[in-house]
Amino acid sequence: MPPHRTLKPVPSFALVVLLGLLACGKKEAAAPASAPPPTEVGVVTVQPTRVPVREELPGRIAPTRIAEVHPRVSGIIVRRAFEQGGTVKAGDVLFKLDSALFEVERDSARAVLAKAEASAEEARQQAERGENLIGNGVITQEQFDALRAARLRATADVAAARAAVRRAEINLDYTTIRAPIGGRIGRALVTEGALVNVGGPTALAVIQQLDPIYADFTQPVGDLARLRQALKAGRITGVGEAPADIRLLLDDGTLYAQPGKLLFSDVSVDPSSGQVTLRGEFPNPDQELLPGMYVRGSIAQGIQDGALLVPPQAIQRDTADQAHVLVVRADGTTERRPVRLGRTAQEQVVLLDGVKPGERIIVEGFQKIAPGAPVTPVAWTPPARNPTIPAQDR
Repeated sequence: MPPHRTLKPVPSFALVVLLGLLACGKKEAAAPASAPPPTEVGVVTVQPTRVPVREELPGRIAPTRIAEVHPRVSGIIVRRAFEQGGTVKAGDVLFKLDSALFEVERDSARAVLAKAEASAEEARQQAERGENLIGNGVITQEQFDALRAARLRATADVAAARAAVRRAEINLDYTTIRAPIGGRIGRALVTEGALVNVGGPTALAVIQQLDPIYADFTQPVGDLARLRQALKAGRITGVGEAPADIRLLLDDGTLYAQPGKLLFSDVSVDPSSGQVTLRGEFPNPDQELLPGMYVRGSIAQGIQDGALLVPPQAIQRDTADQAHVLVVRADGTTERRPVRLGRTAQEQVVLLDGVKPGERIIVEGFQKIAPGAPVTPVAWTPPARNPTIPAQDR
């Protein structure tokens, strides 16, 4: 039979320490966790702003003047006198035709003129003698009338001969083909030795005036109608008496340095596309813009007063494609607010309704929070923009 064990009493000091540790553990377990601080978010305060109503429209560059060079007399080309692809001035020599036959025709016409002038002088002298003779009764009135008529015929022959000389000289001058306008000339469409004819279908060369230059834009007629309705309703105002300004974006997205002006909007609608053509004019001193280039034009078509602008990154969309923004309320919590969007102005989006002036819209940091969460709003600073594309010009 095993011996009976006697339990030794626990020292009073150890018991006190043990009870203290247990008490501390219960207090730590019962203490609640501290709440995290509010999330810091970037906000913008929306204020009514006066912004231009601009439409970004596709367009093509077109020359202000274009001239196809055609011969005015038939002949053989003996020389090309211009540099292909270069710049010419009005009146510059472009081609020379063989002029030998035209020189012969001129000389022949001059000889006919000399003969006509001699005949006219003879007829004049006879008519003057006839005046003396009829006074003395030597010749009859009928004979005198014949002398006077001969003088008139000789004078008319001189006029016709002079016209023939002038015609021959003009045709001879036409053997030198000159530029009808100044501008950029393309490649020669004929070569030396080619026979060219008056009224032929092929031009010898094409000249295009490129400074200034046109840009033709197309706008859907529905957009133009809505713009006119907004103007009529007073939601936007016109741009004034001065021509509307246009900023041009090239095909690679860069901004063309020279601003342009809107010349006119077409009075008819293209039935095949339902679009209206608008024409702008731009300075082109360095000939950066060439005919046929694709461009986009930002055209000022009105002024909207009291617009509320927010950066586009502040806009959120749900599964139904409804636009929302997060608004910071006065108590520091957030509220999800549906909004209706307007056009883009100054790289920002116009809010048509859903927010009021003075409200704070979250632009940065809303991914970390849910509606109703407390936040610490700080003023949002937009990133630096490309200096070559000013926001107010887009």
